[in-house]
Amino acid sequence: MSASPYQLKSDPYSSHALILRTLGEGQGRRALDVGAADGFLSELLTRQGWQVTALERDPAQAAKARGRCHEVIVADLDAAAPKLSGAFDAIVYGDVLEHLTDPLPVLVAINRSLASDGRVVVSVPNVAHLWVRLQLLRGRWDYGDRGILDRTHLRFFTRRTFVGFLEDAGLTVTELASTPVPLPLVVPPRLHGALLDAIHATSAAAARVWPGGLAYQLVAVARRAAAVGGH
Repeated sequence: MSASPYQLKSDPYSSHALILRTLGEGQGRRALDVGAADGFLSELLTRQGWQVTALERDPAQAAKARGRCHEVIVADLDAAAPKLSGAFDAIVYGDVLEHLTDPLPVLVAINRSLASDGRVVVSVPNVAHLWVRLQLLRGRWDYGDRGILDRTHLRFFTRRTFVGFLEDAGLTVTELASTPVPLPLVVPPRLHGALLDAIHATSAAAARVWPGGLAYQLVAVARRAAAVGGH
């Protein structure tokens, strides 16, 4: 497991771009990157001024993340939530919850380290994407090395069940964004250019119009329910 299939999605409509824009400048505040892989997102958050602690299950990937952020903790979230010191102003779950056997108790346990006014940012794939629906009509459910039907995905979310899942974790969603299929990663580099950019922008707009069926990923920003309620 030394080589991770997960990489930075750098196009402006991607979940990673949304996470970075949402959190903005850290100004020395603390962030927790859950499921950090080799630290590609942790490194960018660090550059934005966040003091980042990265959690990663794979020791080889964790070793690569060291030096890219403030601290790296090796932890298998399916086994037990790690002990964390202090409170975090932001906790990021970027493409990780779908890989867990039972993500709800993990989310609840880790969020105990969220500052009272902190934010949680979560991205998950949308299993109700039109492509998956059409495949089901054909009687197919084919796993792959990455994407919505990544063979390592254990949990699946639609827009509605994702919001309900976060509410069950004691969170209130304040923003819910949709991302399109990451065409820059799918289309060969030789075909990149103005035409692909236009198609990708149109796809992003369509995902915003019909997030339930055209969102490739869903990205939620949430706070503790009590904090949103003003208690």
